[in-house]
Amino acid sequence: MGFILLLIIAAIVVWAISAYNSLVRLKNGIDGAWRQIDVQLKRRHDLIPNLVEAVKGYMQYERETLTQVVEARAKAVSASDQGARIAAENQLTAGLGRLLAVMENYPQLKADQNVLQLQEQLTTTENQLAFARQAYNDVVLSFNTRIETFPSNLIAGNFGFHQAEYFKAAPEDQAVPKVDLSTGAPRAQQ
Repeated sequence: MGFILLLIIAAIVVWAISAYNSLVRLKNGIDGAWRQIDVQLKRRHDLIPNLVEAVKGYMQYERETLTQVVEARAKAVSASDQGARIAAENQLTAGLGRLLAVMENYPQLKADQNVLQLQEQLTTTENQLAFARQAYNDVVLSFNTRIETFPSNLIAGNFGFHQAEYFKAAPEDQAVPKVDLSTGAPRAQQ
């Protein structure tokens, strides 16, 4: 009888250690995935001043758009915590979208090789950033699911594991685009 009790206790201890280590691995996965987002955000932050410099000579009447992008970048770079950073990055994404849309109104920008190259680099970075955000959110989903499900929620609660925050799209990015077939230009649906 004592041997069976010892086996049960040993199994519980092994399970608890395994559950704890699994939560630590997932938490470290979240941190690693966030670092990948950081790499792409840093690249984007480095490209933006070059893009703004390249287009500001052409865009005399678009100073407000340029200023919004520069200010949004400054907020994103100086954000104090992850939640503030996500919000600031969403503002920056919206500002970049407006800038790229306004650039379409300037044919001479479409011919400038420097602007085209910067625009291509920024598009590539945005695609890589979207992939990194998806990978981050996948790890967050696994981690949060593990924290909420029984019996690993017992370990999570006792060792201070808390749900991680998803990287959510900005509200304006969630609007369904409506295509006006008379011009072919997409615009956000009201």
